[in-house]
Amino acid sequence: MAETVDSRYVARRRPLPGRAGADEFGPLARFVRDESITDIFVNGPADLWVDRGSGLERADDWRCPSEAELRALAVRLVALGGRHIDEAHPCVDVRLHDSIRLHAVLPPVAPRGTLLSIRIPALSMLHLDELELAGFFGSPAIRLLVDEAVAKRSNMLVTGAGGAGKTTFLSALLGSAPKEERIVAIEDVAELRVDHPHFVSLEARQPNLEGAGGIGLDRLLREALRMRPDRLVLGECRGAEIRELLSALNTGHDGGAGTLHANTLLDVATRIEALGALAGLSPEAVARQAVSAIHMIFHVERRAEGRRLTQVGRFELDGQGRLRVREVRPSGQEVLPSGHQAHSAGREALLVGGEVASANDVAIGDRAVGVPISPLHVMGLVAGASPGLPEERASPLAEGVPLAFLSGRRGRHG
Repeated sequence: MAETVDSRYVARRRPLPGRAGADEFGPLARFVRDESITDIFVNGPADLWVDRGSGLERADDWRCPSEAELRALAVRLVALGGRHIDEAHPCVDVRLHDSIRLHAVLPPVAPRGTLLSIRIPALSMLHLDELELAGFFGSPAIRLLVDEAVAKRSNMLVTGAGGAGKTTFLSALLGSAPKEERIVAIEDVAELRVDHPHFVSLEARQPNLEGAGGIGLDRLLREALRMRPDRLVLGECRGAEIRELLSALNTGHDGGAGTLHANTLLDVATRIEALGALAGLSPEAVARQAVSAIHMIFHVERRAEGRRLTQVGRFELDGQGRLRVREVRPSGQEVLPSGHQAHSAGREALLVGGEVASANDVAIGDRAVGVPISPLHVMGLVAGASPGLPEERASPLAEGVPLAFLSGRRGRHG
């Protein structure tokens, strides 16, 4: 059985520079230094849990001398990140050196004692080849689809629950983009670690105690568009900035990407509608924009055997003009939202709009192809009148834009 991403490619970490070294974490220092730990959770002075990638483990031998010392530790760490925490402002989220993220909550909001949640990101950068060796993709067909989505500049959305590996996968995706392209990312907290020579990121700034000086993601998206990005990336879609992102992706910024918190693939449409409502968009308006702007959805999950890319889908409009997701299976079957499937006889087949189409006719994004494909490696989107898209954005097979579905293993994009 393939080893998990977490056990085979544990990201090596170095001590944090300057004042924010591991020693600054006091009684937590040994956990921060542990190269296998990705998350630390402190629930008061006598309860600590860690995550090494395969589930939460309680550190039974850990104790903080007192609640007062734990509170003082929280205050000190928050100050290292340039913020302030006290009873008047008892909940703070802050980024420390090397993108370590700290969320702290003080009593009385936390009645059983100070709460700390520490996310320790990878300092090394994983690539798609390494994820594949660790079993992340599950099948060669999915890996090939991912490669083609990047190469053909499809707009991609990576979805999953918290801790599922969205940021790790998106970082690897972006690292495989052509090196001559300029990638501009916008993040609430800078967490993407991309092995690419022309990757730059903008990070939101929270307001000060007087409520001034904040810079939100919507503002940063507008600034990023002035930086001539070849690929525009939103680290996480979580608010009204979805309007600016969809608008940008619909006006020629192909190759864009982002992540979205969603527990299942079918939940993605509802989450997009909810974010659109925050931006003042009706469900029908956000549905039309999303169908046109986002070509591929990659859903990742955290399982007992490790993090996995488990589902691939695309947006379409239902009969009432609302957004829904259609799953595309590695077998070449598209699963209708109602649960009906198209089964092939001897060849792989896809069902779109009630028609069974040969798997030889495949499209990624709006780019249609007609090439012979082995059933072992078929996975794609049927060309032609894409459900919910206006006719001028459909992908007639007559265009025949070449798309290489390779059965062999390819090296890392150079």
